[in-house]
Amino acid sequence: MSNPITPVEQLDAEAARAELERLAREIAHHDALYHGKDQPEVSDADYDALKQRNDAIEALFPDLIRTDSPSQRVGAAPAGIFSQVTHARPMLSLDNTFSDEDVADFVASVYRFLGNLPDQSIAFTAEPKIDGLSMSIRYENGRLTTAATRGDGTTGENVTANILTIKEIPRTLPAGVPEIVEVRGEVYMAKSDFLALNAQMEAEGKQTYVNPRNTASGSLRQLDPKVTASRKLRFFAYAWGEMSQMPADTQFGMVETLREWGFPVNPLMKRLSSTAEILEHYHAIGLQRADLDYDIDGVVYKVDRLDLQERLGFRSRSPRWATAHKFPAEQAFTKVEAIDIQVGRTGALTPVARLEPITVGGVVVTNATLHNADYIEGIGNSGERIRPEEHDIRVGDTVIVQRAGDVIPQVLDVVLEKRPVSAEKYVFPTKCPVCGSHAVREKNEKTGKLDSVTRCTGGFVCRAQAVEHIKHFVSRNAFDIEGLGTKQVDFFFESEDDALKVRTAPDIFTLKKRQESSTLTKLENIDGFGKVSVKKLFDAIDARREIALNRFIYALGIRHVGETTAKLLARSYGSYAAFEEAMKAAAPRAGDAWNELNAIDGIGEVVAASIVEFYKEPRNLEVVARLIDEVTPLDAEAPVTSGSPVAGKTVVFTGSLERFTRDEAKARAEGLGAKVAGSVSKKTDYVVAGPGAGSKLDKARELGVAVMTEDEWLELIGG
Repeated sequence: MSNPITPVEQLDAEAARAELERLAREIAHHDALYHGKDQPEVSDADYDALKQRNDAIEALFPDLIRTDSPSQRVGAAPAGIFSQVTHARPMLSLDNTFSDEDVADFVASVYRFLGNLPDQSIAFTAEPKIDGLSMSIRYENGRLTTAATRGDGTTGENVTANILTIKEIPRTLPAGVPEIVEVRGEVYMAKSDFLALNAQMEAEGKQTYVNPRNTASGSLRQLDPKVTASRKLRFFAYAWGEMSQMPADTQFGMVETLREWGFPVNPLMKRLSSTAEILEHYHAIGLQRADLDYDIDGVVYKVDRLDLQERLGFRSRSPRWATAHKFPAEQAFTKVEAIDIQVGRTGALTPVARLEPITVGGVVVTNATLHNADYIEGIGNSGERIRPEEHDIRVGDTVIVQRAGDVIPQVLDVVLEKRPVSAEKYVFPTKCPVCGSHAVREKNEKTGKLDSVTRCTGGFVCRAQAVEHIKHFVSRNAFDIEGLGTKQVDFFFESEDDALKVRTAPDIFTLKKRQESSTLTKLENIDGFGKVSVKKLFDAIDARREIALNRFIYALGIRHVGETTAKLLARSYGSYAAFEEAMKAAAPRAGDAWNELNAIDGIGEVVAASIVEFYKEPRNLEVVARLIDEVTPLDAEAPVTSGSPVAGKTVVFTGSLERFTRDEAKARAEGLGAKVAGSVSKKTDYVVAGPGAGSKLDKARELGVAVMTEDEWLELIGG
């Protein structure tokens, strides 16, 4: 198993950043196996756990969303054995929900975004989520012309010849259909057909198949259509891509139209009006799951009216108007053999349960996160008791573990009846196990409450924190230095040789010079390097002596500053010199520089205070100064202003908006290239004021900022 992982609710920004990087890499690996090779290594539940953890972290730290995040992409790139097809409309995936509460939140989010609609006035469709292979089938003038897999959502594989072997898919459509029709749905293999195929393979002495989904996917992606034809594949239609004319104005009506055109559609699809009805149908489908002749892994909910779908729009890879409610993950029982402490880059001490090996969701696991000292005692983040007092976690305890939101299991509870007499209460350390510095729980200045996380106070004195900082600095979305992976960073950090050691980021850029002047220790003579690899490493380092401003800011490792926040800062200040000058001038919670920083939408007081604190620390300034001697952060590119009257402008929305909800207004403005701020400053270009506007409107008038009504704003942006 991989190293234990801090639970989502206990992550700080730095740990979240590192975790999102790991998840992006691991999920991409599984996507390539699942979508590109039909050879998954993990179960659907385990894969969902990875995606759910990634989404949960991004929800808590939206400023950390990566450009290669699983939430920013769909599937995997085509494998290359088929010609490629570019989808006329992207084939996006759905967000997942895992509980009744999540579904209620989804429904509530739809009402919040649309605003001013009475309860139960929005209808939703609910249908089984088929566990098959997504497919887009294009018809022109009623004739099937192309069929393509989802691929990466933008480009798929051309499997037209193989799709033509599936009898359930019409070759031609009835007279009167639109000129262009793209029907989307799921290719699958029925359970009964799968069992029959395996019985045939076994009788012939051949290897049997693992499950219907992989078999269907592998069958469809055969180079010889005759092989595909020999496997009985089926199809459910449930969506559409490009349509030259829409034959219906609701989701339900469109699926009914697809049925009338000759496509199989799922008979369990219903149109419902309340959260209670939706959940009732979900549980009813769950009860039927074992008896269905096809595999499903959840239920999909969609807003029924297409005009509301259009208003709700899309996130980067998924629609706001739909979600997939997945069936529950698995639980298991095992024993706690030991409790260890891991120290992260920010000094967080995370307790980890070493488990007696147990299989959960098809994977053998040996570690489980115990979150923090409070969680071991059975206390939640808000001080509430989440387990009975006597259910503290001890070495020797039998515990219930679950793989739901974490890559490794989370300990849910203790089976008190099986607690051994020798089990003693766990005493959380007050000193860092790596450097021996005091380990403390910081106090929140606003609430007066202790932080749930215990942190080492050693800072860069603590080797665990210092080495993790270097790893962050060279990571993909920071300086991205090829050849400086975890193994190499550990080697250079641990070296005591002046010609080799790298203890801070600037040391990376002086390494070549130190090597050239060294007469003793040559890197090329050390096992694992060699002359060619050393040259490549130094070339990679030199290639990063100029770097984008947002990458430079992100690489500094400032607490709470992720990739998205770094981009906001780069865009707002334009150059590193301007950024550094402003940060040095910004006194916490006072002055123009502080107000300007805090006004950037997506920053907030916690992030702003963390940045200002970073630039008040002399050691940080010394490291950054040495770094600037070696590298040049490039000025941020000015925003493109052509085509949009508000591109690059800063706008503040205030008051009770009547023509659109706040979320809708923000999404529209950002889509046009504007920056949406949370407060008014000298750099604000427009304030859009609805009824009840207060202090922000007063501030705008005081500063002479242009103020407009909602109607005037709509007129400016073109309605």
